[in-house]
Amino acid sequence: MRTVLVSLADRVFGTEPKQRLRLVQCGVAMLLVLGSVLNMQYLVLAGLAPAWPVALWSVVLAGGFAVFFGVIRSGLNLKLPDPALTQSQMVFAIVCGAGGYALAGAGRGGAFPILMVIFMFSMYALPPAQVMRIALFAVALFGATMAAMAWHDPATYEPAVEWGHFIMIAIMVPAIAVLAGQLSRLRERMRRQKKELSTALARIQDLATRDEMTGLINRRHMQELMEQERQRGVRSGYTFCLAMIDLDGFRKINDQQGHEFGDRLLKRFAREALNVIRISDLLGRWQGEQFLLLLSDTRASLARLGLERLRERIFAMQIDAQGPPIHVSFSAGVTEHRAGESVADTIARADQALRAAKGAGRNRVVLA
Repeated sequence: MRTVLVSLADRVFGTEPKQRLRLVQCGVAMLLVLGSVLNMQYLVLAGLAPAWPVALWSVVLAGGFAVFFGVIRSGLNLKLPDPALTQSQMVFAIVCGAGGYALAGAGRGGAFPILMVIFMFSMYALPPAQVMRIALFAVALFGATMAAMAWHDPATYEPAVEWGHFIMIAIMVPAIAVLAGQLSRLRERMRRQKKELSTALARIQDLATRDEMTGLINRRHMQELMEQERQRGVRSGYTFCLAMIDLDGFRKINDQQGHEFGDRLLKRFAREALNVIRISDLLGRWQGEQFLLLLSDTRASLARLGLERLRERIFAMQIDAQGPPIHVSFSAGVTEHRAGESVADTIARADQALRAAKGAGRNRVVLA
C-alpha cells in the first residue's frame, strides 16, 4: 500500500525536489480553494448568495489554480522569473477573494481569514518589499469592492459596516505582510548562513586533505587512501603500485633562484603531472620536493612506463628564471605492492628504489 501511495505521489508531484515542493504548495492552495468553494456553496444553500454567479466564480477560482498546477507540473514555470508562481497565485486569489466578498452578502466575513492565509504563502518565496506591494494592492482592491457594493446594495452592504471592514483590512493586511516579510528575511538569512557553513566545511575538509601550496593530496590523507587501496586489493585481488618522486637538484635551484621560484616550480610540476597521469591515479605531496604517486590496478612494468612518460614531459618543460630557462628533472622509485605486506613496507621499497635512481645519476626511473 505504501509503495502504491509513493508511486501515486511521484506521478502527481514528480520527483525533482524543488518542483515537487512547488507542486505541494500549490496543492495546499488548491485545498484552501476547495474549502472556499464549499463555503460559498453553503451560502447559496442558506439563501445568502446567488447560485449562478457563485457557480461561475467557483469554476474560475478552481480552474485558475488547476492551470497554475498544470504549468508547474509541465515545467513551463522554469522559464519564468518566479518559478513557484507565488506572486501570480496570490494576486489571482486576492482578485477572486474580492469577487467572493461581493457575492457572499451577509456571509462576506468569511473572506477575511482566507485573505490572511493567502499572505502566509508569501513568506516561502517573495521578498518583503514585494509582499508589501501585494498587501497594498489587496487593501485597495477590497476597499474598492466594499465601496462599490455599499453604493450598489446599501441594504446588505451597510456603509458603516463596510467602513469597519475596510479599517480592519487596512490594518491587518499590512501587519500580516510585515510579519510575513520578517519571516521571509529570517528564512533568507538562515539559507545564507547554511550556504556559508557548507562553504566553510568544504574549505576545512579541503585544508585537511590537500596540500595548501600545490593543491595535491597531503601526506596524511595520502596514507589513508593507500590503506584503503590495500584493503580493496585484499578483497578484489587487484594490486597497485607506488612511485616515490623527487625533483633533482631542487634545493640548489631553491637557493639560487629564491623560495618564491621554488614554490612556483612545485606548483608547475603538480599541474603538469596531473595532466599526464591517469584519472584513477592519485598524486600527493609527500614532503618538500618529494611526491608520491599511487597507481591503482597496475603492474610494475606498466607503472614504470607511465613514470617514464611523466619524466619526459617534466624534462621537456622550461621554466623562466634569472638567467637561461631551467630544465627540471626528477628521479623516481617504483614498486608493486605485495600481498600481505603493509603500506609502510611498500613505501620503504619505493624509497629504496628512489635512492638507487639518485645514486645512478638522477633523471631516471628505477623499478624495485
